[in-house]
Amino acid sequence: MWKRMAGTAVAGLLALTAPASSQDDLMARVLSFDELNGWAADDQSAALSVFAETCDLIEGAEWPQLCALAKQAPNARSFFELFFRPVLIEDGQEPLFTGYFEPELRGSRSQTARYRYPLYRLPPDVVSGAPYLSRQDISDGALAGRDLEIAWVDDPVELFFLQVQGSGRIRLENGSVMRIGYAGHNGRNYRSIGQELIRRGIYDAHQVSAKVIQNWVRRNPVEGDALLNTNPSYVFFRELPSLSADKGPIGAMHRSITPMRTIAVDPKFTPLGAPVWIEKDGAEPLQRLMIAQDTGSAIKGAQRADIFFGSGHFAGDQAGKIRDPGRMIVLMPIQLAYAFEERVEG
Repeated sequence: MWKRMAGTAVAGLLALTAPASSQDDLMARVLSFDELNGWAADDQSAALSVFAETCDLIEGAEWPQLCALAKQAPNARSFFELFFRPVLIEDGQEPLFTGYFEPELRGSRSQTARYRYPLYRLPPDVVSGAPYLSRQDISDGALAGRDLEIAWVDDPVELFFLQVQGSGRIRLENGSVMRIGYAGHNGRNYRSIGQELIRRGIYDAHQVSAKVIQNWVRRNPVEGDALLNTNPSYVFFRELPSLSADKGPIGAMHRSITPMRTIAVDPKFTPLGAPVWIEKDGAEPLQRLMIAQDTGSAIKGAQRADIFFGSGHFAGDQAGKIRDPGRMIVLMPIQLAYAFEERVEG
């Protein structure tokens, strides 16, 4: 879950072939809407409005007419039941739901004694896919003096988790809000600091959450700084001046995402922009129609999803509690649904 990091958008429609590594385990089955637990109790109209925000970006001949109709605000439940079929796609991996959010940090556009931890824009000498300076190098000042700072914040731990989430808000001293989004990264693989705490025997797996990690780093500032730097990956940001404070962050489809209706998925299995029915188990079960509008570097597999909880500390607390089993079912246009089932099962 802590490996989530927004990245370059992966376009379009679900290919009717699976990745070679999972081809043998891939299964697909068309379901009826009666088989979706809680379907009749959901507010499909809320999902329809979110679907209409990005459906024009879904590639494939089956989608444009459905998108045009969705923008006319039809009866939502009838729309989905008439023109879509639920498809359960499984790849042999255990289902897993996690949560993510948009952090809000305190900051300044200039460095001060309080605000001394920089957010960097993408350096011009970064080459996509090639290893660049490590987190340790950058923490040691390798980018200082190059006029790459967008803003400065007062908490290195929150800055780290801002990079994990990939976008956020900076609350400036005058009360205004700076919106920032993902611009790129240093080409180094993410390493989970939660897993590192488990490896060291500091916590058991069931104890680790974002809040636990943050508190441990703050209680142990020297060791905590070293812990953060065990993750060599580093994210660079860009300012989003046209994104208003009342909108969600920009997702992989380059448009704002919506709390509790947007999920991040693996686009190898789920078309970006498609409706997805989720049945999340756990302490707080959730049965809801979501829209697949985002991706993440830790979101890999047919039954893997990250639920967007919103912005700020409360959303972060809620998202940090989620690590639950369940199942997710992709809603596909009817012809595509049966073609996909036949291609996979045949």
